[in-house]
Amino acid sequence: MQAIHQPVHRQKQAEQLSSQTPGPNRGRKPDFRAMLQNKEMQSALGSGLLMLIAWGTAPYFGTLSIMLYIIAYVVGGWTKAKEGIETLVKDRDLDVNLLMIAASLGAAAIGYWNEGAMLIFIFALSGALESYATERSHKDISSLLALKPETAMRIEDGQMNIVAIDDLQPGDLLLVKPGELIPADGLVYRGSSFINQSSITGESLPVDKVAGDEVYAGTVNGEGALYVEVTKSAEGSLFGKIIKMVEEAQAEVPDSQRFMERFEGIYARIVVGITLLLIAATPLLLGWTWNEAFYKAMVFLVVASPCALVSSIMPVMLSAMSSSARRGILFKGGAHMENMARTRVVAFDKTGTLTMGTPQVADILTVESVDRTQLLSAVAAIESLSMHPLARAIVDQANKENITLQEVEHVQAMTGWGIEGTVDGVVWRVGKTTGMESMKSEEMKDSSIDLGKHDVIQVNVSSGWGDICSRLEGEGKTVSVVMADGEIVGLIAMRDTVRPQGAAAVNRLKAMGVQVAMLTGDRARSASVIARETGVSMVYADLLPEDKVKQVQALRKQYGPVLMVGDGVNDAPALAAATVGMGMGLSGSGTALEVADAVLMNDNIEEIAWVIGQARRAQRTVKQNMCFAITVILALIAGNFFRDVALPLGVVGHEGSTILVILNGLRLLR
Repeated sequence: MQAIHQPVHRQKQAEQLSSQTPGPNRGRKPDFRAMLQNKEMQSALGSGLLMLIAWGTAPYFGTLSIMLYIIAYVVGGWTKAKEGIETLVKDRDLDVNLLMIAASLGAAAIGYWNEGAMLIFIFALSGALESYATERSHKDISSLLALKPETAMRIEDGQMNIVAIDDLQPGDLLLVKPGELIPADGLVYRGSSFINQSSITGESLPVDKVAGDEVYAGTVNGEGALYVEVTKSAEGSLFGKIIKMVEEAQAEVPDSQRFMERFEGIYARIVVGITLLLIAATPLLLGWTWNEAFYKAMVFLVVASPCALVSSIMPVMLSAMSSSARRGILFKGGAHMENMARTRVVAFDKTGTLTMGTPQVADILTVESVDRTQLLSAVAAIESLSMHPLARAIVDQANKENITLQEVEHVQAMTGWGIEGTVDGVVWRVGKTTGMESMKSEEMKDSSIDLGKHDVIQVNVSSGWGDICSRLEGEGKTVSVVMADGEIVGLIAMRDTVRPQGAAAVNRLKAMGVQVAMLTGDRARSASVIARETGVSMVYADLLPEDKVKQVQALRKQYGPVLMVGDGVNDAPALAAATVGMGMGLSGSGTALEVADAVLMNDNIEEIAWVIGQARRAQRTVKQNMCFAITVILALIAGNFFRDVALPLGVVGHEGSTILVILNGLRLLR
């Protein structure tokens, strides 16, 4: 296995323990507690049942009926009354809970016991429904917390020891049994299995894993035992970073919700003031009886309360965040979902974002007298001793073609240029194309150059290797020159490959009316090639990190809110400067994930268009809810003064509108 190099005792430990692995873990029970243990829902339904019994017994047992109504009030209204009193005492403010309790008690005071109980019941029911909506919305994010492993099976000196996750260090060898959670980020040292990564990357299907593949903490092992070498501590793992983001997301509310919370207190004072004025002034000014004035005031208190308005935002935003989490997009808070809806420009980093970030061999050109396989075998053998990314690309290409690497002697680095080594008595050199204009090769005369495996192109002798390099570099490729015994015998061209979803992602964004830009520190020639392949219209190359920040600021000034997508440490300043910063969850650096407002857990950039659309749908839903709620409130207030709206109708109209806006928000869970 070339991906990792381990001491011999690791192999022996794995062999000693391979026969100790038990069968799969079975019998995981389904969880129905969310519905069965919702206390608010139980209280609301209990209140409604008591109300019905009291209403049925009222003609026959008046005293018993009133007692049942009182119990119904307490059962259904206790939680809301407690919340309202806490707000009044701690924050010295009024909220909708106290308004509803006051209205129901006021109705009872003038003999409308059933109407007051109905108000308590429907208010409690809408509150329970909103709580359930919140729990349901949090579930897809907060369920990650339940996946946090607590212990791991560490292999030490051929023995298995159960240790705490926090005690794991990079280099530890772990045994992960079938059906267990992967306890830490690492590489598969031995074994094969399929892994359910949906909790981390959002992938719907299990992913096959073999030796050398990367695995993530919090994902679920399939039917095979795996020996995993830890590569990151618990805090540094991708799962640990997700947990931190979940905690931040749960603590943060959208700006619109903060405004609504401030508005609720002011609005509640106004409603209370008007209610008291109706009770005190209308008998004197309009000649109403005290009972009539008090009844009208109670109806006004019910229909004017901002229950539906208050419920117009958070269920919507939480539902949108939940559905995004299921698609592999994790937001750190509702405010970023709001800002996402306003996106006018998406600015991509190039390397590791629009592209895969790992170079691959694109072309191998050789003179006619040198066999392509011979050249690749010799060069890969020399480069196998280097850790440079371009060297790894050449070695990987040789492995793909099942080419045996030859024995190398006298390997030495050529500072500032490349590397050389002797293979079968021939001195091979591989390095940069710097100085190509002065290099000559007699073997080019009257010869052809083998391009790739099949294509052959004729080369103009006068153009020389320099022109060929210019052409390849013009295609966005990085070129290494290969020399044998001092003569140029070939070129190896490498390039970073575009992500499979790159062009589709850009096209979808453009179809939505979103501008697409590329910000990169790479050369303009390489950037323009990637831009042509993906369809990016605005390219800004040769940018330092501070230049990316300036360009983001310029885009915000010219077009409006900017979504910056990046993966590296050098992208962090631009991510922070953008309206919304989005990090790449799998390939992104820790710094980028820390700064980002949202994380694309599966690195599928095609999902960016979807999440912008989802954020826009959330904003439209919020506007629909608020317009509907305001319309209902105004209609009921007008009806109370001009059409004598009955208290039961006011209760049903007001609380019914609250339930409807919550259900409308829940549509985004789909």
